[in-house]
Amino acid sequence: MPDPSTQSPAPARRGVLRGALAASAALALPAGLGSAVPAFALSGRPRAGWGVQAGDVTSDSGLVWVRSDRPARMVVEVSPTESFRRVRRVPGPLLGEGTDFTGTTRLRGLPPGEQIHYRVVLADPDDPRRTGEPVTGTFRTAPARRRDGVRFLWSGDIAGQGWGINPDIGGYRIFDAMGRLDPDFFLLSGDSVYADGPIAATAALPDGRLYRNLVTEEKSKVAETLAEFRGNFRYNLLDENLRRFNARVPSIVQWDDHEVRNNWYPGQVIADTDARYTEKRIDVLAERARRAVSEYYPISTLTPGAREGRVHRVVRHGPLLDVFVLDMRTYRNANSAGTDVVDPQGILGREQLDWLKRELARSRAVWKVIASDMPLGLVVPDTTEGLRNVEAVAQGDPGQPLGRELQIAELLRFVKHRRITGTVWLTADVHHTSAQHYQPSRAAFTDFEPFWEFVSGPLNAGAFPASALDGTFGPERVFVKAPATSNVSPADGYQFFGEVEIDGDSGEMTVRLREQDGAVLFTKVLQPGLVGQ
Repeated sequence: MPDPSTQSPAPARRGVLRGALAASAALALPAGLGSAVPAFALSGRPRAGWGVQAGDVTSDSGLVWVRSDRPARMVVEVSPTESFRRVRRVPGPLLGEGTDFTGTTRLRGLPPGEQIHYRVVLADPDDPRRTGEPVTGTFRTAPARRRDGVRFLWSGDIAGQGWGINPDIGGYRIFDAMGRLDPDFFLLSGDSVYADGPIAATAALPDGRLYRNLVTEEKSKVAETLAEFRGNFRYNLLDENLRRFNARVPSIVQWDDHEVRNNWYPGQVIADTDARYTEKRIDVLAERARRAVSEYYPISTLTPGAREGRVHRVVRHGPLLDVFVLDMRTYRNANSAGTDVVDPQGILGREQLDWLKRELARSRAVWKVIASDMPLGLVVPDTTEGLRNVEAVAQGDPGQPLGRELQIAELLRFVKHRRITGTVWLTADVHHTSAQHYQPSRAAFTDFEPFWEFVSGPLNAGAFPASALDGTFGPERVFVKAPATSNVSPADGYQFFGEVEIDGDSGEMTVRLREQDGAVLFTKVLQPGLVGQ
């Protein structure tokens, strides 16, 4: 199968947005690095200097997001063409301080498999005739026909370990490489911000060089207040590459730990030895973080008035693909050694596990991507409290399932016995890229069908050596690229994203692991119609 990075996309479906992004790119960073926040005038018309983004796009709908610099009424104009000769106006919410001047508008009744052009107009709430300069974006709706195919990207981990937006290396330039592939959507697999990771103006590299960061007040300390959590999301939007990417590629977003604090779990109380935090209750911090997530990403189940009020959901992308977005934070039990022989709550919680099983069984999509914010068979320890606990699923014992592995074993058994075809696991989290094949003949627990798990990331964070494997589910690491030392900066590479392409004719899924400039490191072609995979 040809590498799409070397092909010219067909204009009917893969057309690249050209001059329409000028408004979103107009956000000028200040000449100095002291406080790189856009300076908005307090008089005049509303301005959307943070760009636009779309999310949770289906065959007939999508969410559009914007942030204003002051109170404003959001209006979205939708058109089938880039010229906007014919538009449909969709009124949106009033943007105010209660949502940090952010808002989303749901577009309904869209045609399937088509390029949708939109522009967001912000109007003075007291004088609707006073409007700001429109900010323009585009996305493709999911296809109604199988033969149209699907292509999407995934990765995670942005601005971690103190490595922020560095103008010397082009900022978050990995988003430029991803944008050139013109995907149908981007799956952001968690750790979209590092609320627990302050960013300083400079950081020393091992060879004596200085890594230079854009800095803001909110990123100068760990996030505790709602304003500080919001500032973490605004920080990423200072990057022009990301704003440009957001305006042309819709997202499916999940969260993990660093939106709140490293390795957090519900009910946790931060130890007094961590003097960075005056608010010690994780549940308080998590609620503030969740609110900021809902304000800064277009997530269908977190929009104001959404009945569910949750992160986990199914995003259906035509007859070829359903994406099952997991939340391995909100319902997990406390991190422990992971040796319990009974663990009904596990990492998903009983309600979410039952939901996942039910939705997998209902799905008629050829492929069922399980978007997991943590890996299954890679050992991720938690040493934040001075103990060697388990942070993810695997606890390092290659024997029969224990602790959180019991819940995953139940799910894998269910997939096998209900003969659910086409399940593939995608994740990030561990700051390297790899491909693992899980096989019962290699495993201690054998009541499941073989499946694949692919890991890709970080996007702009420290890179780390490959994690150890746990043999309970029989993983074999078929490919890995990771540094030999810990916390390698984005200036020295090891930044990764993954690509999934599903062919509309054959139904084959091709998974490519790519590095920062888009070069392909590993390719695997999967056949449709198999239980597990």
